[in-house]
Amino acid sequence: MADACLFCSIVAGAIPAEVVRRENGMIAFNDIAPKAPVHVLVVPERHVDSLAGVEGLTPGERADMLAFIAAVARDHDLEGTGYRVTTNHGDDGRQSVHHLHWHVMGGAPLSDTM
Repeated sequence: MADACLFCSIVAGAIPAEVVRRENGMIAFNDIAPKAPVHVLVVPERHVDSLAGVEGLTPGERADMLAFIAAVARDHDLEGTGYRVTTNHGDDGRQSVHHLHWHVMGGAPLSDTM
């Protein structure tokens, strides 16, 4: 586990989170400060700082990540109306936790500026 990584602590169970799905080295949990009616964070269990370090995951983990994100959206009935998937990289990209994570947001029309 990376030192003081919030998401590594969640993965390890040291910090509680409302986990909505977990499989194939991926975990999804509800954001504690949601920006949409559905706002789930998807993270690999293995620590990778950001999308720029995705080579730190195996090819299988990288492939499973996309299928897992799609499954999370299906689990929340977002396919019919649409949803947004985003990730941030670095400080200028407003990445607040330096562990690769994806925001899955939907459940209502989303802002153009979000």
